[in-house]
Amino acid sequence: QVQLVESGGGLMQAGGSLRLSCAASGSIFGIDAMGWYRRAPGQRRELVANIVSDGNTNYLDSVKGRFTISRDNAKNMVYLQMNSLKPEDTAVYYCMALVRRRISDAYGDEYWGQGTQVTVSS
Repeated sequence: QVQLVESGGGLMQAGGSLRLSCAASGSIFGIDAMGWYRRAPGQRRELVANIVSDGNTNYLDSVKGRFTISRDNAKNMVYLQMNSLKPEDTAVYYCMALVRRRISDAYGDEYWGQGTQVTVSS
């Protein structure tokens, strides 16, 4: 099996910074992509940022210039540095990874963390 564990959420004032971390462990041959999603109260889950194995990244328009995603392939970890936080960034943040568990796997399967709460006060 594969487990994803997030950390780093919490309560922050607007304008502050938080750094989320996510560690993948278990039966892992390779990770094709890792990303962060969020779900605000009453809203649908949305992609915040992702990073693929070659380092290419994608960001939600509203976080561009404020959030930075990075990964440590050797440690199977992904990070989300969140600066200039706004109240509208308040949400549960979920880590996702596309994991290939065997050398014969052509594509990765999706795995999700339990989520970490980020609350930004005005």
